[in-house]
Amino acid sequence: MAQPLLVDPYAAHAATGIRPGTIRVWLHRGHLTHHGHDKAGRTLVDLHELQARLTPQAA
Repeated sequence: MAQPLLVDPYAAHAATGIRPGTIRVWLHRGHLTHHGHDKAGRTLVDLHELQARLTPQAA
C-alpha cells in the first residue's frame, strides 16, 4: 500500500475538484480518515484515499 499523501482540504480540492466543504462532511460522516492537523491548524486527509473514493468500483 502506498504511503499516505497528506494534504489539507484546499489542496485536495485543487487536485480532485471536490469542494473543501464536501471533504469536511465526508470526514465528519466517517467516509474519510482524519489524519490530524498541520501547523496552521488545517485538517489533513490522505489524497490517495480521496482519489480512491472517486474511482468507480470495478464490477
